[in-house]
Amino acid sequence: MSLPLPTTESRAVVTGASSGIGAALATELATRGFSLILVARREELLDELAHRLTLTHGVAVEVRAVDLSDRIARGVLTDELAKREIAVLCNNAGIATFGAVSELDPEYERTQMELNAVAVHDLTLAVLPGMIERRGGGILISGSAAGNMAIPNNATYAASKAFANTFCESLRGELKGSGVHVSLLAPGPVRTEIPDPTDQSIVDRVVPDFLWVSSEYTAKISIDALYRNKMRVVPGVISKGMSVAGQYGPRSFTAPIAGAFYKKLGAKPTPRPRKFIRK
Repeated sequence: MSLPLPTTESRAVVTGASSGIGAALATELATRGFSLILVARREELLDELAHRLTLTHGVAVEVRAVDLSDRIARGVLTDELAKREIAVLCNNAGIATFGAVSELDPEYERTQMELNAVAVHDLTLAVLPGMIERRGGGILISGSAAGNMAIPNNATYAASKAFANTFCESLRGELKGSGVHVSLLAPGPVRTEIPDPTDQSIVDRVVPDFLWVSSEYTAKISIDALYRNKMRVVPGVISKGMSVAGQYGPRSFTAPIAGAFYKKLGAKPTPRPRKFIRK
């Protein structure tokens, strides 16, 4: 069974849709005829994307400027989605921090957990009953290759993505035979724009160009996988290497190596890295 066919009433929801993988997922779904609900904090960027997708693909696009880390604001959205005909949910929004957790802002770390884990849980539970009743739908959760392993200096992010990874694959087992597809996207480095040689992050300098994958490629193979009800999508060589290391490598060996690399990324909160988004 494939995903439900797009209709005038049904919607595909994409969170974190203002840039990067989220914007690419929205574009990919629009090319397949799905009308959309775009969710992110930056309304002006959502409006621009909505206008472009409507003009190019002729689909209806609704914008919801919501901070998904805010429980009250998120509750308004989940209440709405529970009443709508949602054909696809792409739980994509996420943020990351780098550095020793004891040196980071506790409030921002809690925000990260709310967005990366609790919001994923809430939005999924909002749309799931309707999908099960209609015996059709698709849920794509953006976890991370980092969620498979212990990563010092990236502790909250790795832990929140471990939840996303495990929740997604556990939910998939529960929904077998229901008609609802569930797939996990677990990428590593994804380049969302052409890097400026004069303004490169440490990730740009350390990771060779040929190891990067684009957000457009990531979105296409992710939606393809959701149509096929594939369990996990791992785009790129680094993602696959991290997944293998996380699942089979001894943590006494992998954790210090990963921690040393992530320590170089610095201790300041990074709401959404401009050129490096690890979902």
